[in-house]
Amino acid sequence: MTAVPPAPFPPHGTPDAPRVAVRGEALLEVDPEIARITVAVRARGTDRRAALEDLTRRNQAAVELIKSYGDAVEKLETGLFSISPELTRRGRGEQVRAYHGQVNLEAEFSDFTALGELTTRLADLELTSVSGPWWALRPGSPAHGEARRRAVREAVKRAREYAEALGARPVALVELSDVGADGVQPYGAPIMAGSARMGGGYAMAEAAPELDLEPRRQTVRAEVHARFVITPPEL
Repeated sequence: MTAVPPAPFPPHGTPDAPRVAVRGEALLEVDPEIARITVAVRARGTDRRAALEDLTRRNQAAVELIKSYGDAVEKLETGLFSISPELTRRGRGEQVRAYHGQVNLEAEFSDFTALGELTTRLADLELTSVSGPWWALRPGSPAHGEARRRAVREAVKRAREYAEALGARPVALVELSDVGADGVQPYGAPIMAGSARMGGGYAMAEAAPELDLEPRRQTVRAEVHARFVITPPEL
């Protein structure tokens, strides 16, 4: 049988090997890396087929406009689609008064220079509304790692300060746990813009004004708990 070597430190602090438990925190403010907008395209008509055709045409116009910005658009996805009748009661039965259709588009951008222009151009399309932008960091952003490193350094600094107050010094780390408080604040209040303009064409009589968007800085937090063995204090 192989002998198990004794643990270098007891599971709990002792007078000869006391422990200090500390918390390390870090808070960073960084520029966002991506922005997301939601585009809602709508159609309404007394005929179901006509409403679907209008919705298809308007959706295609919005998709083509977004794609025309090339590499500035990282992702474009279709979300909710719906077509539903609006009923009205006449006499003894129900009749369809109109059909309402809607398609949602979700777009993600990494280049913010054209975002203000695109947002207003989309909002200028008929029966189309835009919500956003929602600013964010990528899941693998270096900002998260930097926040964690700073939190660990803060924990080590606190442990040294507590130990020095007792005339001691840290000699070993016995536990380090991630509290999981690392994340980004909500993206912030989005803008909303839209157009209820009715008409057959999408050519604008004049260019839509460009919206000046200021990216909202993102807050990244990290927190760790750490336990250190310190030398016997001088009391």
